[in-house]
Amino acid sequence: MSSAASSPTTLPREVRRSAVLAAPLVVGHLSTGLIGFVDSVIAGHHSTTTLASVAVGTALFWLPMMIPMGTLMSLPPSVSQLDGAGHRDEIGALFRQALWLAVLLGAALFVFLSVVGVALAPMGIAAAIRPGTLDFLHGIRWGVPALTLYLAMRYLSDGLHWTLPTMLLGFGGLLVLLPLGFALTFGVLGLPALGAGGLGIASAVMMWAQALAFALYLSRAKRFADLRLFERFEAPRRAPIAGLLSTGLPIGVTVAMEGSLFIVTALLIGRLGAVPVAAHQIAINVASLCFMIPLGLAEATTVRVGHALGRGDRAGVRRAAFAGYALALCTQALSAALLLLGRHALVALYTHDAAVAALAASLLLYAAAFQFPDGIQVLSAGALRGLKDTRMPMFLAAFAYWGIGMPLGAGLGLGLGGFTTAWGPRGMWIGLIAGLTVAAALLCARFLRSSRQAALPGPA
Repeated sequence: MSSAASSPTTLPREVRRSAVLAAPLVVGHLSTGLIGFVDSVIAGHHSTTTLASVAVGTALFWLPMMIPMGTLMSLPPSVSQLDGAGHRDEIGALFRQALWLAVLLGAALFVFLSVVGVALAPMGIAAAIRPGTLDFLHGIRWGVPALTLYLAMRYLSDGLHWTLPTMLLGFGGLLVLLPLGFALTFGVLGLPALGAGGLGIASAVMMWAQALAFALYLSRAKRFADLRLFERFEAPRRAPIAGLLSTGLPIGVTVAMEGSLFIVTALLIGRLGAVPVAAHQIAINVASLCFMIPLGLAEATTVRVGHALGRGDRAGVRRAAFAGYALALCTQALSAALLLLGRHALVALYTHDAAVAALAASLLLYAAAFQFPDGIQVLSAGALRGLKDTRMPMFLAAFAYWGIGMPLGAGLGLGLGGFTTAWGPRGMWIGLIAGLTVAAALLCARFLRSSRQAALPGPA
C-alpha cells in the first residue's frame, strides 16, 4: 500500500470522488422519489379519499418490496469487489444469476400483491379507503417483475462506478408516469377515469419501460461489452445465487426493518381516517424525497468501500466511509433547513384541504428533527454493505426500529402499551425519530469496529 493511499491528506480527494459517483445516484433517487410526489399530487387533486387510498396502497406495495430490493443490493459490493480485485471476467456470470434471482423475487411479490387485499379489513383500514387501495395494488402489481429486473441491471451498473443510467432512466420514468397517470386517474383523451387504480396501472407501465430501456442500453454500451452480459443463456446455479442470498437477505431484512417502520406507521394511521392518512402521506412523501440524497450517498459509499476492500486497502475503506459521512452531514443540514423554513409552501403543492395541510405542516417539523440520524444510519448501513457485513446490522436494525421505534410510536400515537393518551400521527412520528436515532448510533459503531477487523481479500 502506498503512502499516498494511506495519507489523511487524500480524504478531500475521496470526498470529490464519492460526490462524483453519488451525484447521478442522488438525482436518480430523487426522480424515484418524485414518482411518489407525482402520485400524491395527482391523487390529492382528485380527492382526499384517493390520496389516502394511494397512501395505503403505496405502503402495502413497498412493505414487501423492501425484501427483494435489499436482497439485490448484494450485487453492487460483489461486483465492486470483483472489479477491485482484478476479476472483471467473473462479473457477467454473476449478473446472469442475479437476473434469475430477480425473476424469482418478482414472481413472489406479484403473488403477494394479488392476495394482500383480503387483509385490508382485518388491518382496520377505513372502509372508504379500501376500494381505491385494492385498485391501486391490482394495477401496480403487473410492474413488479420489471422492477426487480431493473434493480438487478441498475445495481450492476452502479457497482461498476457507472451511475449515469440510474439518473437518466429515473427521469425517463417520470416522463411516462406524469401524463399517463393523470390521464388514467381523471379520464382524459378518451381513457377511463380509474382514480387510484389508474395510478397503479401507469406505475406498472413506467416500470416496464425503464426495465426494457436498461436492458437495451446494457446490451449495446461499449463500456460493458467485455462483460458479455447477454452473450449466452445460463440456467440457475445454486452456488452463486446462494452467495447473493447469503449477503443480500440480511440486507433485505435490514432495509425492510427501516422501511416497514415508516410503512406500518402509515397503516396504523390508516385506522384514524382519511385526513390523518392524507396528512401523513404528504409529510412522509416530502421526507422521502429528502431521504433520496443520503440514500444515493450510501450506495456510492457501498461501491467505494467495496472497491477499496477488493484491492486490499484498509485505509481506503475507512476513508471512503468518512467521505460519505462528511457529504451526508452537509446534505442533511440543508434538508432540515428546507423542512423547517419551507414546510407550508411544500404542503401547498399537495392539497388545498385546510385540515390536511395544517396537520401535514406540523409533521414536517418532526421530519426535520430526524434528518441527521436518518443520514447517519443509512450511510453506516451502506458502508457496512461494502464490507459485506450484513448479518449483525440486521439484528441491530431490528432492535432499533422494532424494539424502540415502533413500540414507542404505537404507544404514543394510539395510546397502546400503557400509554394513556393517544397523540395521533405526532406520537407515531416521535417513534420514528427514536428508532432512527438508535439505529444511527448502533450502525455507526458497528462500522468503526468492522472496518478495523475486516479481512482483506485483495493484495495489500
